[in-house]
Amino acid sequence: MDFFVNSDISQACTLDTSFYLREDFFQQAKEKMFSTCWHFIGDTDQVKEKGWVTPVKLLDGYLEEPLILSKDKNEKLHCLSNVCTHRGNLLVEQPCKVNDIRCQYHGRRFHLDGTFLSMPEFKEVKNFPSPSDNLHPLPLFNWGKWLFTSLTSSYQAADFFKPMIDRMAWLPLHDFVYHPELSNEYHLEAHWALYCENYLEGFHIPFVHAGLNSVIDYGNYSVELFKYSNLQLGIAKEGELVFDLPPTSPDYGKKIAGYYFWVFPNLMFNFYPWGLSINIVQPVSLNRTKVSFLSYVCDESKLRQGAGADLHRVEMEDEDIVQNVQKGIRSRFYHHGRYSVTREQGTHHFHRLIATFMNENRH
Repeated sequence: MDFFVNSDISQACTLDTSFYLREDFFQQAKEKMFSTCWHFIGDTDQVKEKGWVTPVKLLDGYLEEPLILSKDKNEKLHCLSNVCTHRGNLLVEQPCKVNDIRCQYHGRRFHLDGTFLSMPEFKEVKNFPSPSDNLHPLPLFNWGKWLFTSLTSSYQAADFFKPMIDRMAWLPLHDFVYHPELSNEYHLEAHWALYCENYLEGFHIPFVHAGLNSVIDYGNYSVELFKYSNLQLGIAKEGELVFDLPPTSPDYGKKIAGYYFWVFPNLMFNFYPWGLSINIVQPVSLNRTKVSFLSYVCDESKLRQGAGADLHRVEMEDEDIVQNVQKGIRSRFYHHGRYSVTREQGTHHFHRLIATFMNENRH
């Protein structure tokens, strides 16, 4: 089946509901979208010193790819497969500091950059070692302290992140500190894409988020579209907390309460005057999704104020509506809808990308 979303939003219909309801499409999206795009895998604080290795499971429950973040003796960062090239044993189970990576099964060892080091009882093996005995290296993209990788080299990281990096270049990224006590994990009974498309439009704010609507100037809410990302710009009402923007910011002079960046297919970067909330939308099953909120604070004095004052309350309101949509799309009488030309550009953009990836990345 080919998915089609008209490029003209005034004529377009939303994705056919089969995308959310069919298990085969859910599985196809894993390889056609998620395995080819870029994913958040942590920050540099996890591998601060030479010799540190930290295990990462990429999209646990969906991609489930076991990876390692490591910092070698030259202080270079690496993202590697966490699977021994001998018999497939997992190599690193907990963050630790080591001289080299050693498999606990049969003693195969690797340098911290993933290259093969040694293996007992293998003197008689011919044509050994070969490049396939090294741990598989993955591309690693570093913005500030935040780290990203992709399982393939299909797309350049800049295509996904450059608009956000350029727009927020004035930020003191070294001041952002992860706060686990302000972070959270949510589980909802809905398809992952329904959660994303709800995030991608401010159309619902006056109807669903009374608290947020009281501080955001809905009339001036705007959306900017990029190749594989977009930005929703939240303008504050008079007297509400806003960013103290420097003259170097392209938004200097605007009363901005929040920058809401989305990166295809499942990453959200919400910048508030107090810091950043990174939201990772993780598919679990056809109608179950896990959402991780990771809070990085740069100004504690501005917490619990403005647009980012109560993220938990906004999340609960979003989950309630998205789970109702999940129930509604099962109706035999609903197959697709239409878009508001002025308010749903982000959701239209998302649906267009889904259609492109599902149709073009064929195996």
